[in-house]
Amino acid sequence: MENFRKESDLLGELYVPVDAYYGVQTQRAIDNFKISGQLLSSYPDFIRGLAFVKKAAAKTNYELGLLDEELYFKIAETCDELISGQLHDQFPVDMIQGGAGTSINMNANEVIANRVLEKLGKNKGEYEFCSPNDHINLSQSTNDAYPTAIKMGLLQMNVGLVDRLQKIVEAFRAKGEEFQDVIKMGRTQLQDAVPMTMGQEFEAFAANLEEDISKLNSNADLFVEVNMGATAIGTGINAPVGYATLCAKNLTQITGFPIVSAPNLVEATPDTGAYVIYSSAMKRLAVKLSKICNDLRLLSSGPRAGLFEINLPPMQPGSSIMPGKVNPVIPEVVNQVCYKVIGNDLTVTFAAEAGQLQLNVMEPVLSHAIMENINFLCNALDTLRDKCVVGITANKEVCLNMVKHSIGIVTALNPYIGYKQSTQIAKESLETGNSVYNLVLEKGLLSQEKLDEILDPKNMLKPHNK
Repeated sequence: MENFRKESDLLGELYVPVDAYYGVQTQRAIDNFKISGQLLSSYPDFIRGLAFVKKAAAKTNYELGLLDEELYFKIAETCDELISGQLHDQFPVDMIQGGAGTSINMNANEVIANRVLEKLGKNKGEYEFCSPNDHINLSQSTNDAYPTAIKMGLLQMNVGLVDRLQKIVEAFRAKGEEFQDVIKMGRTQLQDAVPMTMGQEFEAFAANLEEDISKLNSNADLFVEVNMGATAIGTGINAPVGYATLCAKNLTQITGFPIVSAPNLVEATPDTGAYVIYSSAMKRLAVKLSKICNDLRLLSSGPRAGLFEINLPPMQPGSSIMPGKVNPVIPEVVNQVCYKVIGNDLTVTFAAEAGQLQLNVMEPVLSHAIMENINFLCNALDTLRDKCVVGITANKEVCLNMVKHSIGIVTALNPYIGYKQSTQIAKESLETGNSVYNLVLEKGLLSQEKLDEILDPKNMLKPHNK
């Protein structure tokens, strides 16, 4: 067993890889929770969140006279290493686990403690000099450190998500400007409605998604309220007077986010309302994004037997049997991401509801669902922008030809010949194949000059007087 060291805990002794910075409780979690295959190491912002919390806790304990200067500085240095991305491979715990996050909290405590021991010239596992529980977890419980770390992770991840969302909004807006002179038919219930420009259609996509930037940010603002100092159930047992407020202040200084201590720590400890509302904002984004992808697939359908109003960039051959077929694979994959996000939101709902009394033990699956959704959405938004939206082109003649032959333009005649006459014209045009234009002239309902003015597609794109 030369490649292992022996550590012990409440349940007895266990062998840990000799070079591992994690310890016995992390090893038990590795052995017990082979669930999702998604490890804590896959979520670097969560690890940074843990490091923020442990650094703030150490600073607070030092300022309150509970931690000596040398140990505080070594802990702070180690936390900075984690924040910079070092040692992330030492977080092998599955994101979904029992124990209300204890395994993840202890994973952080053990890694930091063993790295500090190394800095002190000691061997890993010599916890009498720096203990995961007595020093790194000082004045804390998993029940305040873990949810606070989740919130620190989500605040960082939201910044990345909003950045990706802003970029795809800009991409759709650029297409709106590019297509501002492309006249096409608008449709309701998949039937011809009235003319519009493709520019208006793509600008609407941009505006539709842009609304969600403020929603995500305002909902993420709820994460700044934390329960550090609550310890086990919110009563603050084993934490000194003033710890909660001072720790929140230190978290603000370390993270740059305006962290505040919850006014009622007993209430805040089991409360998962902030996660629910943030998840709902992602679900809203997913629903809207999926609808836009449906539109892109429909508008590009064909090329001969569909709408064929736009061309999506060809990304890969579309069939193993049909030569020349190219499928809208990028909108398709984004649709599937959106379904996953919507499903994960239901997981968050159930997990939030499942908490009993003074703690919600389902936070591991809850936090995993939200973080997975953020990662999925970030990747999907980048993929949709880079591999689809920026390369879309318009089939201008196809769009204009549809407008010219559409019965839908009869709507513009309502103010001039009345709804009843317009309905009769539309019906006869549909039955005979004769154009609306010709039928109006044949029946002497309007002069050609007036008809040309009314039915000029450009005059049907915005409100105007008769």
